[in-house]
Amino acid sequence: MIKETLLEPTADTRASLDSCTPRRSTALLVLTGLWLIIFFAALFTPPLLDDADATHASAARHMALSGDLVTLRVDGIRYLEKAPLPYWLGALSFRLFGFNSFAAHLPQTIGVLLLALLGYYWAYRAFNARAAFYTGLATLTTIGVFLFTRYYIPEVLLSLFLAIALFCLLRSLQTDQLQGKKSVISTGGGALAAAVEKRASRSVPYAYIMWTALALAVLTKGLVALVFFFGAAIVYLALSGEYKNWRSLKPFTGILLFLLIAAPWHILAGLRNTGGMNGHGFFWFYFINEHVLRFLGRRYPKDYNKLPGYLFWSLHLVWLFPWSLFCGTLFRQAYLAYQRYRASNPAQIDEARTFYWQPYAVVVVGLILQNAFKIPYIFTLFLALILFLLHGLRRRQSNSPSDSPLLRVNTLAQRSTLLLSIFASLVLVFFSLSTNQEYYTFPAYLSMILLLAVALAHAEQTYSTDSGSRRWITVGHATFTVLGVAIAITLIYGLWISRHLPFVPDIGDLLAHRGVGDYTLSMSGIFDLTGPSFAALRLPATLAAIAFLIGPAIAWLLRSQRRHLAATAAVAITATSFFIAAHIAFARFAPMLSSKSFADTIQQLEADHSISRDNKVIFYGDQSYGSSITFYLGRQIYLVNGRASSMLFGGTFPDAPPVFLTPEDLLNIWGQGERKLLFVPLEKRDAVDQLLGTHKVLLFESSGKALFTDRPLDNPGRTP
Repeated sequence: MIKETLLEPTADTRASLDSCTPRRSTALLVLTGLWLIIFFAALFTPPLLDDADATHASAARHMALSGDLVTLRVDGIRYLEKAPLPYWLGALSFRLFGFNSFAAHLPQTIGVLLLALLGYYWAYRAFNARAAFYTGLATLTTIGVFLFTRYYIPEVLLSLFLAIALFCLLRSLQTDQLQGKKSVISTGGGALAAAVEKRASRSVPYAYIMWTALALAVLTKGLVALVFFFGAAIVYLALSGEYKNWRSLKPFTGILLFLLIAAPWHILAGLRNTGGMNGHGFFWFYFINEHVLRFLGRRYPKDYNKLPGYLFWSLHLVWLFPWSLFCGTLFRQAYLAYQRYRASNPAQIDEARTFYWQPYAVVVVGLILQNAFKIPYIFTLFLALILFLLHGLRRRQSNSPSDSPLLRVNTLAQRSTLLLSIFASLVLVFFSLSTNQEYYTFPAYLSMILLLAVALAHAEQTYSTDSGSRRWITVGHATFTVLGVAIAITLIYGLWISRHLPFVPDIGDLLAHRGVGDYTLSMSGIFDLTGPSFAALRLPATLAAIAFLIGPAIAWLLRSQRRHLAATAAVAITATSFFIAAHIAFARFAPMLSSKSFADTIQQLEADHSISRDNKVIFYGDQSYGSSITFYLGRQIYLVNGRASSMLFGGTFPDAPPVFLTPEDLLNIWGQGERKLLFVPLEKRDAVDQLLGTHKVLLFESSGKALFTDRPLDNPGRTP
């Protein structure tokens, strides 16, 4: 038996870590306070953003107003590509708090808190109080979690439900172990038997919680939740040998519970949404187009990019920053664990060496299956891996008198380490092969954060006695300090070159608008920053420069004094200060990222009687260009050349409202009938100028976007 495996300290180490860590009540109070500062306080600004943020909010708004909890709609068009749970929560939030940014983002913000608390609880049960506290801190102060919860996307909810399912998987597997202990000691009776029986009975509900969480994950993001959960679970059960305890997972009644929760919406959505493009309905579009074809990069329409491999992998150092700085401690713990395992299991290591040819055989078998059945190589490779895994299991069991598993994981810490490692690896590899956005790997964040936190806590404990732990922690702090100084110098330089420039509220007019990646990757817009734009970012840039100039140095100083808890807390405080500055900057970008000011302008003109309320609002291009206008106006919007992207498939249904116009249609109705209000994004300004020429009146302009009308104002003395 391995007495100390990857990331699992001994009992003495755990007691030492727990003794100098905040008590549970104090730790939870700190984490909640941190969440209030970073996430809850950010709910009020900026307004909903164009593209996915306001589009998804509009779908939830329709649900809240119509009461239709089955078919999502945006601008009256069926929006069938998304699972419903995030929109159910959004609709409930809108009914409680009104149609605003606070209500739209509240469910996912609560999801962040629950994710941090779940990480704390998991690490507390499996490892120690110090690792639990660090897991909560890192979850709340990691760049990826902060950045990818600024938008109305379901990733944080998916991560929460999958994490619950994985944790309950481990806990439910303890049932057979506890039942075994009960049978051994039952003949002796007494208090010990009663205690074990009580624990066994308590572990039963975990299986049903697991199936419930898995169903909610499917209702959050679709079938990819099943791929991640069952992929990780199957590999874990095979490696650990715990597949023998499959009955404790309640597969028959659990699957029935899963279907009772997850199936009704899918069935109703399929029955209510038939007769779309080429006769296709919900089932084809949702299951085939949005799952299979999206993974293969053949989704219709193709409106997603794929990050280059080197960026996909390296950017995770950014998404997990600043805690990724301590990944060296994790790699060291993994190496030491392998050395201990090798020393304890020389026969198994020698046996594994005899099968060094298997990786090559997997590739060959994959190629043969691909040529024979003409299916994508990734699936044949996966099938080949499964075949060789089953072969290895069978050979191991036949040669072992004790029917020993491939890996012996006896404690919750060992089992958690194995499962979390498998799950994170599966998510990362899956999206490295599929089309992807930067935030798609969000479900793996908690697993990686928890493992990093446990490794850091263990390295702190051995800081004085283990030169390797001390070296890697020092490398992390040195890197943090160097990066902090470099970032601070860059920000100070930007402030210096813009010191004489006036403050311009509309930062969009100062950006380069290079169109990097055609803005289909969520972070493309960052490359539009210019020197003059710092004039609008003086306050957040100053706060961030101070944080990075001072925070990393203080953390390193505290670490050198062996004040480990204070040093790690200083890292978290630095990140918190930066996030506050980043949110202020994010709000300054509102004129460029959101078109709410255009909706406000229309409503103000109507209130001033400068235009009649009997008007028609038209977008030139896809609705995503100004989706925040759709949300805040809450009325039908017409689209010129807008039958594209998310509006394409839903617009082919017979009952789709006649909102799609051609440029010729616009030219024919311009100046005729009710007043026309034309919203034009920056990318379409030239096309509109060529089409309408001088036959348009400019009402409002911001960040290159413009609002035109087809006739003079009714009350020209009152302009916005």
